[in-house]
Amino acid sequence: MVASPQRDDLGLRELLETSFSKRNLVPMPAGSQIPLLKDHVWLVVRGMTKLVTSYMSGDEALLGLVGPNEPFGEPLSSVAPYEAITLCDSDLLCLRWDELLDDPCLCRAMLLAMARRYRQSEALLALMGLRRVEERLRGFLELLALHYGQPCEGGTRIGLRLTHQELASSLGTTRVTITRFIGQLRDEGWLLMEPGRFLVVKAKAR
Repeated sequence: MVASPQRDDLGLRELLETSFSKRNLVPMPAGSQIPLLKDHVWLVVRGMTKLVTSYMSGDEALLGLVGPNEPFGEPLSSVAPYEAITLCDSDLLCLRWDELLDDPCLCRAMLLAMARRYRQSEALLALMGLRRVEERLRGFLELLALHYGQPCEGGTRIGLRLTHQELASSLGTTRVTITRFIGQLRDEGWLLMEPGRFLVVKAKAR
């Protein structure tokens, strides 16, 4: 099992809530493309966002997932093109980069949030080193369950819905291959499908 990032501690959540309590949230419905403003950083308060890039061939690649208390934005990436799209109804905050640098409290909160994103990126890179697609898929689903899952009766529910194509793009394989291995994991009983197409990982995420 590849090492996975740890959940945010309550200290980070309390710090962010204190820092941003007087700011206006920007609500965005599922499927919205978030404008990436120059020298501005977005912070997810509630919901989930995916970061993607596309190639001249028309293929799309998943760069990462951004959940509650995690940042993304133009100053934090050198990839082009770079898009952010909400995966569900979300509430976001938009902050100026210079505002973050001038406020020690905001700086500390952002440092902790970026550390979480960095751990996630390292875990994804480690997964890509696995030769077998099935192992990469298992590891990725365990990572999602640990990072964004909620305990349920059958195991750990992954609280977001990714298409088979999005899973394939993130793991460097094809949609057909992902569909086949998801079917295999369900047949084994390791993976369940709940109403609404939410996945449940039966194995305990470590």
